[in-house]
Amino acid sequence: MEPVILSTPRLVLRPFEPSDTDAVFAACQDPDVPRWTNVPAPYTRDHAQNFVNQLCPDGWRDNTSYSFAVVTKGNGVLVGAMGLVRLELGAPERQAELGYWTVKERRGRGYTAEAARHLADWAFRDLGVERLEWYAEVGNDGSWAVARSVGFQLEGTLRARIPYEGTRRDALIAALLPTDLGHPTPTPYLPGPQTS
Repeated sequence: MEPVILSTPRLVLRPFEPSDTDAVFAACQDPDVPRWTNVPAPYTRDHAQNFVNQLCPDGWRDNTSYSFAVVTKGNGVLVGAMGLVRLELGAPERQAELGYWTVKERRGRGYTAEAARHLADWAFRDLGVERLEWYAEVGNDGSWAVARSVGFQLEGTLRARIPYEGTRRDALIAALLPTDLGHPTPTPYLPGPQTS
């Protein structure tokens, strides 16, 4: 897919550019980014260059992930990274996973939720996604707060889902459906019986 640029009232979601390397490198020095994501630790300048110049463009070209630099309108300051991964856009799956990290100095301003909501709308409207998943390690309260504010519904706990520093950790999983944001879905949804 050709990379796209999306815009919200305060933000621009655009493909990463080589000029983003320094900002990505600096952001990933915050210990919380590798702690709660799959970003390598320690995070080197080579990691940043590979992410910006290789991984992100390859994802767009190969339709394996669509990564966006989230920047402020006007001055273009990096707010974070956001993307759709684990893309299964063909029938009958039509699903993806939403992932993100936020620059420490930009947290608590609603930027990530604003960008995530807009990206979800785009995924449902333009890509035909019928199920958008989010998951994170139990205890990643910031990420869950963002997902919950967008409308993700918690579905449960995935036991031993995340390997981290020689251990396996539980993860929360949540999903967002097109109808949760007022979008139609071409495939009828038949909910299963509720269990207690």
